[in-house]
Amino acid sequence: MAAHTLTSSSLSSIASSSELRKINGCNFFLQSANSSSLGTSFIGNQLAIRKPNPNRFVLKRQSTNMTVSFSLPTSRPEGVPAEKSPKWSARAIKSYAMAELEARKLKYPNTGTEALLMGILVEGTSHAAKFLRANGITLFKVRDETVKLLGKSDMYYFSPEHPPLTEPAQKALDWAVDQKLKSGEDGEVTVTYLLLGLWEQKESAAHQIMADLGFNDEKVKELSKFVSP
Repeated sequence: MAAHTLTSSSLSSIASSSELRKINGCNFFLQSANSSSLGTSFIGNQLAIRKPNPNRFVLKRQSTNMTVSFSLPTSRPEGVPAEKSPKWSARAIKSYAMAELEARKLKYPNTGTEALLMGILVEGTSHAAKFLRANGITLFKVRDETVKLLGKSDMYYFSPEHPPLTEPAQKALDWAVDQKLKSGEDGEVTVTYLLLGLWEQKESAAHQIMADLGFNDEKVKELSKFVSP
């Protein structure tokens, strides 16, 4: 029977760069870490295992730079070129995004004025949001009033990823842009304009909720003094 062992000469050549271990009568040859080869080979009952190059198994994740350009869905004012149309502030954009999320939480099919009002309060850092809270109008109160007024949706209903605006909500956004243009001032359309636009929609859910929570025309006059922040 032929011997199934490595010769002394081959072992001596291996020993300089390798390590030999014997387990259960089988010789396992572990190649040194600096080896870049990959694979195994059998010589009788001897198994040579070459340590793989770890770099060959590293999943390289390519960095992806994504630029998000987002604005609120408002109609362009008639006679106003696109480059002169006022832009929404970052807080207003975030308030709108939070409004969509609130509509989805309540499983509503649309983003209504009530959702825009909640979005303002969820964003929370604008002057309009602080003004609401200072006058006792909080997110939890608005949410409770919304459910009382509009009810709950079917628990098995799933809202769209971006619930479309209701007509009153769209009018509130358009009103805000129009008022900014009429002011003749430079700068962005802020959350304050958005909140005033919600109040202007007299038949809307947001107007009714705000009125039920103590908001009135006197508060509007007070808020209008800070329309730019």
